[in-house]
Amino acid sequence: SSAMAPPLSSWPWASLGIYKYFLLGPLVWKVAQEWAEQGGAPLGSRWLHLLLLFSARGLTYQFWFSYSNMLFLTRRRRVVPDGVDFRQVDHEWDWDNFLVLQTLIGAALVNGPLPLPGLEDLRVWDPRGLGIALLLHVGLSEPVFYWAHRALHGAPLFGQYHAGHHSTPVTQPLTAGFGTPLEALLLTLTTGVPLAGAFLMGAGSLGLVYVHLLTFDYLRSMGYSNVEVISHRVFEALPPLRYLIYTPTYLSLHHREKDSNFCLFMPLFDLLGGTLNSKSWELQKEIYQGKNDRVPEFVFLVHVVDIMSSMHVPFVLRSISSVPFENHLILLPFWPVALVYGLLMWCCSKTFLVSFYYLRGRLHQTWSVPRHGFQYFIPAAKAGINRQIELAILRADRMGVKVLSLAALNKNEALNGGGTLFVDKHPDLRVRVVHGNTLTAAVILNEIPSNTKEVFLTGATSKLGRAIALYLCRKKIRVVMLTMSSERFLKIQREAPAEFQQYLVQVTKYQAAQNCKTWLVGKWLSPREQRWAPPGTHFHQFVVPPIIGFRRDCTYGKLAAMRLPKDVQGLGSCEYSMERGVVHACHAGGVVHFLEGWEHHEVGALDVDRIDVVWKAALKHGLTPV
Repeated sequence: SSAMAPPLSSWPWASLGIYKYFLLGPLVWKVAQEWAEQGGAPLGSRWLHLLLLFSARGLTYQFWFSYSNMLFLTRRRRVVPDGVDFRQVDHEWDWDNFLVLQTLIGAALVNGPLPLPGLEDLRVWDPRGLGIALLLHVGLSEPVFYWAHRALHGAPLFGQYHAGHHSTPVTQPLTAGFGTPLEALLLTLTTGVPLAGAFLMGAGSLGLVYVHLLTFDYLRSMGYSNVEVISHRVFEALPPLRYLIYTPTYLSLHHREKDSNFCLFMPLFDLLGGTLNSKSWELQKEIYQGKNDRVPEFVFLVHVVDIMSSMHVPFVLRSISSVPFENHLILLPFWPVALVYGLLMWCCSKTFLVSFYYLRGRLHQTWSVPRHGFQYFIPAAKAGINRQIELAILRADRMGVKVLSLAALNKNEALNGGGTLFVDKHPDLRVRVVHGNTLTAAVILNEIPSNTKEVFLTGATSKLGRAIALYLCRKKIRVVMLTMSSERFLKIQREAPAEFQQYLVQVTKYQAAQNCKTWLVGKWLSPREQRWAPPGTHFHQFVVPPIIGFRRDCTYGKLAAMRLPKDVQGLGSCEYSMERGVVHACHAGGVVHFLEGWEHHEVGALDVDRIDVVWKAALKHGLTPV
């Protein structure tokens, strides 16, 4: 049998998951009772203020989390250049346990048998309290935290209580809250002593509680943000200041090296205790000046799909972006905010950096064109969108990016000829522009069972549909192509070798496919059109957005995708509706192009002869079918 866990090393509500917030239910009930009794919002309610503080403190950490992950603002000043992976995301999932604990402790104090003086008739503000709290913070909280923190780094306490906190390689504002109940109680003590002192001296106030707690959380979040926010020039102009306020670099050195920089907020105590890391200030200067800024070697250029999915990015909610996108109810209140940001992007923004990961030591980034999917179908917006894509390509070229892969509608045939427009306009590009659709075709084709004799193909005149039809007819598979244009069908048929042209068949109605159980869907299908498929049909898809599965007696494939190699590092967000670690096939196609070092652009029509070449290269480099 395993040894018993040491006391206060695990959370008593760990098994509750998201239902842990029901622990705050009694507070909500108290507020509801007071609301009913008073006939309006009980603004003086201590229970209400406990809930408001819980929310405001959580939002403080969220604000810093969002800011630190807005890579278009912060990438040059990141302290540790690595990304946050899914393991760390899951490890820190319940980072706000300490807020729940402190709110419950606050409720116990408010309703306790010996309430603090001043709680009965709570003043809004008393300036004396701020001075008392500051003195107690410097005189008690800082040294208590420093020595307790040093003790936590000794045996056996480190292994029992503190190792989990240090197991995350890249600090994030949410890392600040992640720890054991013992660590949370230590934080509660250091946070609460100045407040308790001010109340005991008769100078406590509601304003002091808000100011002290939110300032405490603000400074904790800043230190863990992994983004250097204080200019080195400030410390050069005022040298004593470096002992009064720590920096994200200072905290990050402690987090990685574990033998120095133990202070709460004031490095003065490390100086006095002989544990100040000598690299703290020089490294801080180097990072603020951009020491860790790297040029990506591969870029995947996406666009926003719609308003709801625009919130599925690493700098909004980590609990949303780290799982495949769905229309969560929790996002609905933020819809108006996302709409306003979408309009601002349309007016003011250029292509911006969204996320990144490392593969075999090489930096891969995802950039986004600040346009939503519906805008690509507005004729007047076409020139502006192409200009945004062109500027992104030219920027990548100047930076030294090796391969830029166009996603979704950024390579739309009607928009720019699948990227041909840019390559023709700029023949001297060093960056290789690719649409990645050769691998998309390969993924779809390799999903089709080897014993298939006939398929029904919609969207056959698209560059992807054409390549799929030509490939399958060479395999002597009969391709029933739905197309209204005989001229386009004949053009595709003439591209096939003469001995295989008989395997391409044109139809103009869905009824013609009612005996075919393999449908390749490159064009949106309504429920009425899907009705013609026989029971047991499998719908393979290369249409964006994917069709809705109305038929219960049929199966529906997802969009073509591949799983990134196992040695990918720093990947902590999902690509749209894809599973963790899975990317769209066109993204994977760009990765393969880069890993192979191919020198050609992959734009315009697909080269059918390269489908098998690209597929074998993808498998060779460790990408796997989903």
